[in-house]
Amino acid sequence: MVGEKQLGSRIFRLGNHLLLVLIALTMVLPFIHVIAASFTTSAELADKRFVLFPTVFSLDAYKYIFSTNTIFKALFVSIGVTLIGTLWSMFISLLTAYGLSRKDLIGRRQILFLFVFTMLFSGGMIPTFLIVKNTGLLDSYAALIVPVTINVFNMIILRSFIMGLPEGLIESAKIDGCNDFGVLFRIVMPISKPALATVSLFYAVAYWNTYMHAILYINDAAKWPIQVLLRQIVVLASGLSYDSSEFTNIPPPDITIKMAVIVVATIPVLMVYPFLQKYFTKGAMLGSMKE
Repeated sequence: MVGEKQLGSRIFRLGNHLLLVLIALTMVLPFIHVIAASFTTSAELADKRFVLFPTVFSLDAYKYIFSTNTIFKALFVSIGVTLIGTLWSMFISLLTAYGLSRKDLIGRRQILFLFVFTMLFSGGMIPTFLIVKNTGLLDSYAALIVPVTINVFNMIILRSFIMGLPEGLIESAKIDGCNDFGVLFRIVMPISKPALATVSLFYAVAYWNTYMHAILYINDAAKWPIQVLLRQIVVLASGLSYDSSEFTNIPPPDITIKMAVIVVATIPVLMVYPFLQKYFTKGAMLGSMKE
């Protein structure tokens, strides 16, 4: 009887491992294909359709993308917006989350309701555009940061995490003479690294992928972030109407350039993720379970 249970348990574990491997492959193989396709030729990709190891190694797609200094300007814009935007959003979100976590805050539930209400209903694209225009933010880098300063979902994660901290710890700090700012920056922040790292990653990815706001608020092509420029490169490579003055020296390699664009847009985020991965699951779970 015991032997049958052990055999059943081993079969279950084996089946479970095989299922997890299959799920992992369905996620990893397409990404490997994208990377491999970006280093192959258009002819090979058109012939095989699915490539994991290119027969002929080619850098034509990357030569085309980096054939102008415009790409480096766009990268600099995206990096700057991501760094400054993430720090700004984390600062405002942390202040808001701490304030709404205090039970002695007058009108706490009503204020929280107003924040949550914006998750369900928003002013819409046109009113938001008019606000950005009338406040003088149009065609400025601030237009990519200020309108999306705080994400309510991220703020609620931080609030829930802070509410899960021992109340006695905060009370002890206040007895020792700390005001709310001292409690926040000296007590709460150092022990909230998992939640801070998790929410920072959420904000950083959102700022890095900024596209729609740049299309709406930025008219100067020199101020475009990387996502908008890469989209224009794809449009040009597809033969559609676009100002091609920046890319006239090298003919576009059509299919492979689209794969290279995905790699260029994705790799920077993947380079950051391993440094935050150890905090990611813990921060998200604690922030969602504590209330």
